Amino acid sequence: MIVKSVALLGHKDHGKSTLIGSMLMQTGAATQARIREAEMYSKRMHKPFEPAFILDSFAEERLGEMTFDTTRAEIKHNGLAFALIDVPGHEELIKNMISGASYGEIALLLVSAKQDEGVRDQTKRHLFISRMLGIDRLIVAVNKMDTVGYSQERFEDVERELSRFIFKIGFAKQNVHFVPISAYKGENLVKKSQKIKWYRGRPLIDVLYDEARKGGKKHEGALRIITQGTISGDKGELIVGRVVNGSVSVGERISVLPLGSNATVEGIVVKGKKVRTGVIGENVALALDRVIDGELRGSVIASSANKPELKDKIKLKIFVTGRFGKRTLARFNGTEIACKSVKILHDIDTTTGEIVRTKKAKPLEAVEAEVRLVRKVPVESYDVTRELGRFVLYSDSKFAGIGTLD
Repeated sequence: MIVKSVALLGHKDHGKSTLIGSMLMQTGAATQARIREAEMYSKRMHKPFEPAFILDSFAEERLGEMTFDTTRAEIKHNGLAFALIDVPGHEELIKNMISGASYGEIALLLVSAKQDEGVRDQTKRHLFISRMLGIDRLIVAVNKMDTVGYSQERFEDVERELSRFIFKIGFAKQNVHFVPISAYKGENLVKKSQKIKWYRGRPLIDVLYDEARKGGKKHEGALRIITQGTISGDKGELIVGRVVNGSVSVGERISVLPLGSNATVEGIVVKGKKVRTGVIGENVALALDRVIDGELRGSVIASSANKPELKDKIKLKIFVTGRFGKRTLARFNGTEIACKSVKILHDIDTTTGEIVRTKKAKPLEAVEAEVRLVRKVPVESYDVTRELGRFVLYSDSKFAGIGTLD
């Protein structure tokens, strides 16, 4: 069964865990034991039944009514499985949100329709990060419609307010969908709600299904393999790595970067079997016609006819999570590279998308920066090959941000 990843975004009080709990029940994915456990905790807290308790794993989370870490729940519909990655909404856990969003193919954003909640700065910030990390398909579930009498006017107010920001930061109109729901009441999740007759679209799970069927970006470009090291084979040393773009075939001429070594592929092993071609997503072991000297972990194997650039000065868009001190390291494909300097060119307000010319790296904002590394590495636009366009930055041993190469 095909599994599609969905990054679930939104403010901490807007109902993400409740949504997942309700969808697990309505699709039959929640066991009766889990439902009974959720009922027990609801009674213990003197509350009506709370679907969110089906999802949260720790008693502390139930008692504190917030989700501590990235949680993954899987639901199935019409032959597809959706891995809903619930990422925390509170700002102090923004690092976990980045980790969760980076694995999503589709973003599902929850926004509360309640008058005193609605669109928050954090709502926009999560959208900014998800677009920055390459997610280009977005479904906005306008939640808690039951609290506003399933008002079409309130739904359209939220849609109008959020649309301006969504399109400004780079989402295309054809890839954005707004769906009115009530996660707590289970309305318009799996079946079309009779309480929202003015809504002419499909229920949430069908919108998810339609977007998933479109498929992600086709990775039919040039060969890119991120190497992990070597293992011993029948006839000598094999280089192991994961194909992250394109494909590799026996007889192909390849380059190992940044070492600059060239070789010909004489054999390929995938899952213990010899094959003629290794494709994107597969872990491969390559037998080459020569021994490659030097550190292989984190190196890139590319077609000799089409190689990424080697650079030690790069311009990154960085989502900032901490302060940049004297000693900054960039983590890149499992290796650490010292930075000579990080020069802030300008700020980007993640709640408006506007450039702010303060040149200060403020936590929870974004910047354009020129980063100078101590050595050259093979890089490529994040939109072309994510692994060659993403850098995680640490400053004075603390997580400072994540950067992508345009």
